[in-house]
Amino acid sequence: MGRSVGGDRKRLNESLDKYLGRSSPSTSTTTFRCTNGKDHRFSLSKSKDQLRNTSPPPDNKCSDESETDSEASDISGSDGEDTSWISWYCGLRGNEFFCEVDDDYIQDDFNLCGLSSLVPYYDYALDLILDVESSHEKQNELVESAAEMLYGLIHARYILTTKGLAAMLEKYKNAEFGRCPRVYCCGQPCLPVGQSDIPRQSRVNIYCPRCEDVYTPRSTYHENIDGAYFRTTFPHLFLMTYGHLKPQEISQSYVPRVFGFKVHKP
Repeated sequence: MGRSVGGDRKRLNESLDKYLGRSSPSTSTTTFRCTNGKDHRFSLSKSKDQLRNTSPPPDNKCSDESETDSEASDISGSDGEDTSWISWYCGLRGNEFFCEVDDDYIQDDFNLCGLSSLVPYYDYALDLILDVESSHEKQNELVESAAEMLYGLIHARYILTTKGLAAMLEKYKNAEFGRCPRVYCCGQPCLPVGQSDIPRQSRVNIYCPRCEDVYTPRSTYHENIDGAYFRTTFPHLFLMTYGHLKPQEISQSYVPRVFGFKVHKP
C-alpha cells in the first residue's frame, strides 16, 4: 500500500518547522536559514528504496472503498529499483502539479544560486535529489523534507525556462492542474500559482485564465504544497508565451433573482 502523501508531507513539514523553530507555512514570515553555525552531522535513518516502499501505520478510522483505492495508488511506478528520486517524487499522488526537472539543470550551480542559504542540510538534500551515492547509508525525516523543499524551489525556477514551460504545457493541455469551479468558465483548465515568492508563506492556488481569479485546489492532497514552488510569475508568463491558449474573457455573470425578478442592490 502507498504512503499517505498529504499526511506525510504535513508531518515532515512540522518536523522541519520544529527543528527550525517555525510556525505553520501559512503564518511563517521568514525563510529557512541555519543560524547557529554548527555542523549538524547525523546518521540517516532509511535508505531511498526503503523510504519509497514504507507502508503507513494501521489506521483504525473508517474509510470508504474509493479512499482505500486512492491510497493504494499513491505511488506510481515506485517499485522499480531504477526509478530516480525525481520521477518517484513527481509520481506521488498530490504532486501532479510538479514537472520533472532535468538533471542537467540541477547540476548547473548557476541555477541553484542562493538556495543553499534557504534549505537546511542542502548538500544532503541535493545528493538525494540527484541519486548521488553518499557515504551515509541512511537518512532521516529532516533530510527528506529538506529535499522536497529544495526540489520545490528549483522547480519554481525551472518552470520559467523554455523546457520548463513546455513541460507544464503538456500538463495544462491534460487539465492536470484542475478546472475552474466557476460555472460560467465552463470547465476552463487552470494553472498553479503562488501568492508569494517567499517559501512557507502560502499554499498553492490555481489561477483561471478566463475569469482571472484564483481558487483553492479541489484535492486535499494539494493543501500542503507551498505556493513558492510555483511563484507569482508562472501562470502569467505561461500565457504570454503561449498567447494562443489564452481564452476569451467571459461576458456572462450570475444575476440574482427572486420569483423571476432581478434583485436590485440598495
